[in-house]
Amino acid sequence: MPIAFSDVRTWVFDLDNTLYPPEARLFDLIEVRMTAWVMRALAVDAAEADRLRAHYWKSYGTTLAGLMREHDVDPGPYLTEVHDIPLDRLSPDPALATAIGALPGRRIVYTNGCAPYAERVLAARGLEGLFDAIYGVEHAGFLPKPERAAFETVFTRDGTETATAAMFEDDARNLVEPHAMGMTTVHVGPARGEGAHIHHHTDDLAGFLARLPA
Repeated sequence: MPIAFSDVRTWVFDLDNTLYPPEARLFDLIEVRMTAWVMRALAVDAAEADRLRAHYWKSYGTTLAGLMREHDVDPGPYLTEVHDIPLDRLSPDPALATAIGALPGRRIVYTNGCAPYAERVLAARGLEGLFDAIYGVEHAGFLPKPERAAFETVFTRDGTETATAAMFEDDARNLVEPHAMGMTTVHVGPARGEGAHIHHHTDDLAGFLARLPA
């Protein structure tokens, strides 16, 4: 592991279920708001809205991407509404904050959510002030991970040199393109995802980072 990360100069972290444990189940709250938004916007019942929400996520990477492509929705109001959730399920993680703060080089957050929501989550986790930049789906032109163009847009904007960067992500499919772009990939979650595009796996991000050489 020390050899694999010795050349890393940019550390890219997903947000949901990566910088907080999946047991917090924040996405349960977001999905409820997504379904309600789809019901209202498309004039469908709850069952159909829930089906569309899941279908668009599976087909396009995010529910928003499907709504934009198939229904030409305005992403701004959608992002504001679905991410307006309480964060009382989260608590500060001093060990994770220490481990992230010790990483050499540039540290960024890149999420399929919106940047204001990411800032709120980081504050609730005691991770504010540790990152050089926070990028949401709005910074990728509303293109979602796992699309190659989304990564290219964000990394170009940030000036990320992918050959010396590592990506930490809970959704294994979102590591396919980073791997192809030459990044070191780390799947974060209870069980390791399948595929050669995953270099490392951990179910304890703080512990994993703490084991890296100073």
